[in-house]
Amino acid sequence: MDYDVTIIGGSLAGSSTAILLLKENPKLRVLVVESSPGFTRRVGEATVEVGAYFLGRVLGLTDFLNHTQLLKQGLRFWYANEKTASLDEASELGPRYLPRLPSYQIDRSVLDEEVLRRAGGAGAEIRRPARVTGVALASGGPQIVTVVDGDNTETIRSRWVVDASGVASLLPRQEGWWQTNTAHPTAAAWGRWTGVKPWDSSELADQHPDWAAAAYGIRGTATNHVVGDGWWSWWIPLQGGDVSIGIVLDTRLVEWPREGGSIGDRMKTFLMQHPVARELLADAQWIEKDVHWRRHLSYTSTTCAGDGFVVVGDAAAFMDPLYSPGIDGIAFTTVGAVEVITGHRTRRPLGDRVERYNRLVPQSYQRWFEALYQDKYHYLAEYDLMKIAFLLDLGLYYVGVVAKPFKLGRDAFLTPPFTDRASRSAYHLMRFYNRRFARIASHRRQLKQLGRMNHGHQCLIKSYTLARSEILRLILPLLQWGLLEIKEGWRSWGKDVESNPELAIASERDRVTMQNEEKLTRSRAAASSAHDNLTGEATVAEKF
Repeated sequence: MDYDVTIIGGSLAGSSTAILLLKENPKLRVLVVESSPGFTRRVGEATVEVGAYFLGRVLGLTDFLNHTQLLKQGLRFWYANEKTASLDEASELGPRYLPRLPSYQIDRSVLDEEVLRRAGGAGAEIRRPARVTGVALASGGPQIVTVVDGDNTETIRSRWVVDASGVASLLPRQEGWWQTNTAHPTAAAWGRWTGVKPWDSSELADQHPDWAAAAYGIRGTATNHVVGDGWWSWWIPLQGGDVSIGIVLDTRLVEWPREGGSIGDRMKTFLMQHPVARELLADAQWIEKDVHWRRHLSYTSTTCAGDGFVVVGDAAAFMDPLYSPGIDGIAFTTVGAVEVITGHRTRRPLGDRVERYNRLVPQSYQRWFEALYQDKYHYLAEYDLMKIAFLLDLGLYYVGVVAKPFKLGRDAFLTPPFTDRASRSAYHLMRFYNRRFARIASHRRQLKQLGRMNHGHQCLIKSYTLARSEILRLILPLLQWGLLEIKEGWRSWGKDVESNPELAIASERDRVTMQNEEKLTRSRAAASSAHDNLTGEATVAEKF
């Protein structure tokens, strides 16, 4: 073999895999092939507690993060209806204090460069810029990797290939494993902005003193969510003053404006309809050449490992940017991939570990989707429904997911969420209340009664800890849910969630178009860049 492991993609997922492999196997011959001469900004900027643990305590990046990135101050949601005229009148959901556990708002271009540099320092060979144009897989034998480096094309023999190509998903697309999540047709536009009014400015405090005094922590370095019916937007501050703003919408409920100038122009016009965004974006401007879009965000791979390959990070699956699960997914898949490859190196039986990885990664994806995201956009903009769901989502995340790494260390990442017996009851509970809230909101939509509580309410909560007593905080939202069912929910029992029929048809048409284009061009899928390889996106670019 020319190499023991060849890693396709050198951003966070690929370079993390290299670091962890070489930590356990210092003599391993690892090649990282990265297509870009220098990383640019990308989405995946907000971490949550599990991803932050992985970055800090598993990869050893705590000092780097503290010196170069912003500490994140939780999640915050903003709601409005036709009565809401200004920021202080919007209903608000979020923390009153600063969080107890660390997470970060990160500039991915800076983070990815640092982690790739550390992979090289650990002993990995870095080829950059170079791209993998194809892989001939051979179970149990040498994997034949075709690498284009400038004008040279080289064939490399490697015992293992790790696909960390991100949304390009080289191996899943090449082999026909890649599947769009048809139950979650979402699209997004995003970019970095300057001149966004600070949430914690003295100007806003002078205009809205009671509103400013209500939150004791910092609003501005939270991930703020400005929410509307069928859509939400993220507002993530970055070191240096820029703000990442993105809009995510369910295409069955909301139609993205097809006219109105550039994507940046349309983003601003779209957001300015919300009173909170209107106040903060008045003097803001997007950064030229840093505005992007993507259709069909949610996808998965039906196969994630074999005797000779492992798929990690966004190459294996992506669900939704809500709640920032991306780096959590990188953590679980990279640690799992290292276990598969290292086990083979130490001559432990390979079949069971490959089967386990192939089973747990898709299973965790599907259960996370059903528990958290399926039809959530139907009720995401309902303050009263989302308040209950958020308190339950957050409490169960801390009790069932966050606590494990702090108790078990790195080994906690060997078992993705919702794949062990202990988490089964939480999965069923979350799936049930998520479906109930979606149906209640769908019934409200039919009666034209959406957004009744979106004006003038605040729910500011205390930070969570890892104490066992935190489970008691689930009692109140469970009681509130029960009262809601008695008061209103029973009217939607037995009814299905309904979408806008015309938009649902258009969304399905775009999905079929994308799948057809994938079939025609699958053999050309490569990891040179995520944007260039998403062939289906190019087909619907003009529509978006």
